[in-house]
Amino acid sequence: MLTALLLAATLQFTPPVHIPITLAGNFGEPRPNHFHGGIDVRTNQQEGIPVFAIGDGYVYRITVGTGYGNALYVRHPNGKTSVYAHLQGFVPTLRTMVSKWRLEHGQEDIIDEVRKPSPPADIRLNPSDFPVAQGQLIAMSGNTGSSQAPHLHLEIHHTENWAIIDPLDFLSQYLEDTEAPIAHAFMAYPVEGEGLFEAKAEKSEHPFTNYNLERTFTAWGKVGFGIMADDHMENSYQKYGIRKTTLLVDGEEVFKSNVDSIPWAMNRYVNCWGDYDHYFSTHKWFMKSFIDPGNPLPVIKANASRGIVDFNQERDFLLEYILTDAFGNESRYTFTVRGVKQDIPPAEKKSAANTLYWDRMNNFQLPGLQLVVRPYLLADNLQLTPSVEFISDGLSDVYSFRPSSSPLIRPAIISIRLKKAVAMTDGLYIDCDGINLGGTFNDGWVTATTLNLGGTFKLQMPEWSED
Repeated sequence: MLTALLLAATLQFTPPVHIPITLAGNFGEPRPNHFHGGIDVRTNQQEGIPVFAIGDGYVYRITVGTGYGNALYVRHPNGKTSVYAHLQGFVPTLRTMVSKWRLEHGQEDIIDEVRKPSPPADIRLNPSDFPVAQGQLIAMSGNTGSSQAPHLHLEIHHTENWAIIDPLDFLSQYLEDTEAPIAHAFMAYPVEGEGLFEAKAEKSEHPFTNYNLERTFTAWGKVGFGIMADDHMENSYQKYGIRKTTLLVDGEEVFKSNVDSIPWAMNRYVNCWGDYDHYFSTHKWFMKSFIDPGNPLPVIKANASRGIVDFNQERDFLLEYILTDAFGNESRYTFTVRGVKQDIPPAEKKSAANTLYWDRMNNFQLPGLQLVVRPYLLADNLQLTPSVEFISDGLSDVYSFRPSSSPLIRPAIISIRLKKAVAMTDGLYIDCDGINLGGTFNDGWVTATTLNLGGTFKLQMPEWSED
């Protein structure tokens, strides 16, 4: 008991600002390619609000000129690291350290207080260089880096493995929230060749018009579900991500998520937990209540059927969603699905040659192109619809794998053959819809990596300026 109390005491943090805390964004909100890694603390729509260390420790890192803008990293003795981002500037001693580092590295001394472009800086400090006490002034809030409005972005990490943690696990007592999450709709995902929902094999969206839908839906066979929902807080029109989601079928738990900590290297799995295709076309996130075979996110759990519901009896099934926020506020939504026996059309035959398998090495080839997708870069098998546009006078032909954005978990290797002689090969690169993927030339081929299989790929040469 004493050990637990001591541990709780060592984990206690205090607010990073001395104004009432309201949030412009919470932890774990799904976004393309990543979860929101912290909380966005409002600063009254102004810059220059004093920022304080949330706990004892020392500043071990200062970065400037990244997406975080001006940022400070504080290591704490309890094994956590706090990050303060989009800052206007630092306290004088830290500001001097930045100036000294810039002089030593031949950089112009700009610190972006007026949102000028800042040369990147990544400064590492020793524990004795700048120790801090809890509540000590360390910076001023701002709007630097990839920030759309003045605010303080606060993250908390496990120092050892850099997993991100919900700051509200430490700071919720300083906020007020009595509002429960709100669900807007559920999505039904019949398993191809194995299930139907509302007599359809395609996925379908159904709104929650109240907490207990009176309509009875029909299904047969295997169907997965997903939910579009958001959280709310007092004194804010902002929509936030959901901390906990539970799906019950006839009172039995089939799926549960608790977005309390995300391993840093698993950020891109948000694209496969969420329905990325639907988000890409509608900007609405439906989070699946089932688990794709290649999705190892530790914050989602399911039964032995991976959360897929088997409507294999001609009876009514009661489905219930339970949504809970970080403050324990809870809402429940129910709907009934009646098992109605019906013929399920077989799955459409797919070309094995055009299928990328999530759990094996894939070596896909087209004339003049090779694509290597290693195991576990996908959460499920992916069907390609490849095309080649033959360009007679181009550096290469133009290639397409998929008609829309198709992100990968980690990069795949793409190689394209050069079709004609060029004076210089050093500048050759692979272009994807105007984005330079880089490239290395070897034996007539240019090789690069890509994190997305959508778009068109071709070889390009930069337009060299003539001095």
